[in-house]
Amino acid sequence: MTDAKILVVDDNKSVLSALEILLQFEYKSVQTLFNPNQISSFPNMEEMDIVLLDMNFSAGVNTGNEGLFWLNEIKKKSPNTSVIMMTAYGAVDLAVKALKQGASDFVLKPWNNERLMTTVRSAYELRKSKQEIHNLKKKESNLKQVINEDKNFIIGQSKALSSVLNLVAKVAKTDVNVLITGENGTGKELIARELHRLSARKNEVFIGVDMGSIAENLFESELFGHVKGSFTDAKEDRAGKFEAAHQGTLFLDEIGNLSLQMQAKLLSSIQNRAVVRVGSNTSSQVDIRLVCATNCNLEQMVADGLFREDLLYRINTIHIEVPPLREREGDVLVLADFFLKKFAHKYDKPGLRINNVAQEKLMEYQWPGNVRELQHTMERAVILSDGNVLKPTDFLLHAKPMQSLDHQPLTLNEMEKQMILRALDQHDGNYSAAAEQLGISRQTLYNKLKKKHE
Repeated sequence: MTDAKILVVDDNKSVLSALEILLQFEYKSVQTLFNPNQISSFPNMEEMDIVLLDMNFSAGVNTGNEGLFWLNEIKKKSPNTSVIMMTAYGAVDLAVKALKQGASDFVLKPWNNERLMTTVRSAYELRKSKQEIHNLKKKESNLKQVINEDKNFIIGQSKALSSVLNLVAKVAKTDVNVLITGENGTGKELIARELHRLSARKNEVFIGVDMGSIAENLFESELFGHVKGSFTDAKEDRAGKFEAAHQGTLFLDEIGNLSLQMQAKLLSSIQNRAVVRVGSNTSSQVDIRLVCATNCNLEQMVADGLFREDLLYRINTIHIEVPPLREREGDVLVLADFFLKKFAHKYDKPGLRINNVAQEKLMEYQWPGNVRELQHTMERAVILSDGNVLKPTDFLLHAKPMQSLDHQPLTLNEMEKQMILRALDQHDGNYSAAAEQLGISRQTLYNKLKKKHE
């Protein structure tokens, strides 16, 4: 017996009885309604798999308008329920009208039992297909939401960062290709995700691809997909990154690492917004927002013959340069505080803070690895900390030697500041010990530091 729920609506009790007897041996639940007005208050209509609905209920009326009205009412309550229309007055135009308004089929009275049962089975299969599609769309929507969930944030208050974010907000509303450049660790992927988050595609997927990690022999398969049997390990059809990003955003990171041969193949797909899977001759159109990123100087690479000029023009409609951390005045401590709270919570070390001398050390450092280096530095400091206060010695930074007087000498103020910070660093922030080493009083040392921050 099929686990389906069927509702029969007809003002002829003989018809209701006949259909109930016919259907109950094959379907688990068969209910009947004599009065169509009860449809509006019928409980759990969305659980009905099939409704057999008469088209005429008033004596002497055979236009079918009553049935069409109740068809629309059922569809409002339960769009995926299959509705089979029944009438003793067959007319092709009426059948077509019912099908256009959402009916799944049409049955004439008196019916042939075998033909009617076949119609009901087909309607049930249609209902199941619609339900599966609905469930798949719901799962897809949930999956996209999880994939696009904000797990990282763009932190900072500097003018340099604000300028970039203002540009991102303007560009995000369009579908133009964007090239993001900047040093390693500056947060190029975060900028790409912000472009996606602010775009009309925000509810679709964001697909990121590290171009530097793709082997040349797998390049086409990874980006454009392949068909079963196209090469040794191709055991099934597989969509590439372009197709996976359809209607969403495709982010190609480290695009400067591609060989000229791979650049040529990529250019064709970007120009045509279409891909051909490996082993196939069929072209598939893709609707994507393309965002690329690199830490390379692509214009210099073009001059050196290492990057295609036509590809650069294609990906570079809008250019966004992400500033290094050393140029984001004031953001070092903002980011350090953010990472401190994040890792203090992660490693269950509440109440941690950074003392003033350690803050000076963080601000003086040039951060060649940018935000990524600062993040790793803060995580390491939190993990290895013994007390509630992080001191200069808790931060392991790459030592930067004092500049030689033979090469762009520092000013006296800059040299004095470096000497003071170095002395404080060597004595774990102890002002008295640092002052003694420098040959000045503790109050003088404190005043000099205060003056340099004014």
